[in-house]
Amino acid sequence: MKIPNKKFVYLISPNKINSKSFYINLNLVLKSNKVKFFQLRLKKETTKKKFEIAKRILKICKKNKVKFIINDDPYLARKVKADGCHLGQNDMNITEAKKILKKKIIGITCHNSLKLARIASLKNADYIAIGAFFKSLTKIVKFKANIATLKKIKKYIRIPIVAIGGINEKNYKNLLLNNADFLAISGYIWKNKKYKPIDAIEKIKWRLTPEKLELECF
Repeated sequence: MKIPNKKFVYLISPNKINSKSFYINLNLVLKSNKVKFFQLRLKKETTKKKFEIAKRILKICKKNKVKFIINDDPYLARKVKADGCHLGQNDMNITEAKKILKKKIIGITCHNSLKLARIASLKNADYIAIGAFFKSLTKIVKFKANIATLKKIKKYIRIPIVAIGGINEKNYKNLLLNNADFLAISGYIWKNKKYKPIDAIEKIKWRLTPEKLELECF
């Protein structure tokens, strides 16, 4: 079984960022040393507003050695000097995005489709996002995935897989046990009515038990 990276969380922003407390909480969460990527995903903001927010987030990501990814917009990613861009199936294609971002990170959502995953791999995507595995707090689920989906795609695809969709402290274990490379988390951190962001991220952890060489999530 593959042992996950120490940093196995792919953190996604809330849909709106309009308070100073967000930046404080983001810094605290990134300090947990569990987050490998942070994606800025603001579908309804203007490009100007996204650029202003992105500049502040970039500083926090750099300070915590977290890769900063912009959702949907390779031009904005280049302008803000982010580490890369995440694309949806209806966004700019991977080839065009790579022309803009050169050697930066390009990831793409492939829903629950092995066909889309193979196309992404052939076009040299740096990672693919698969899901949704569970009901999401941040978006309507149109495509459903399960562990069989993950295993099937993992069998044929060698680039990293980010598991997405409704992941929280109660359901993440099985995804890691079945070799998801990263877990995309958003609503559990930013919309959690029970835990503050820093407490929520602390609930997501793993350790390796030498006797069984398996993940023990607690």
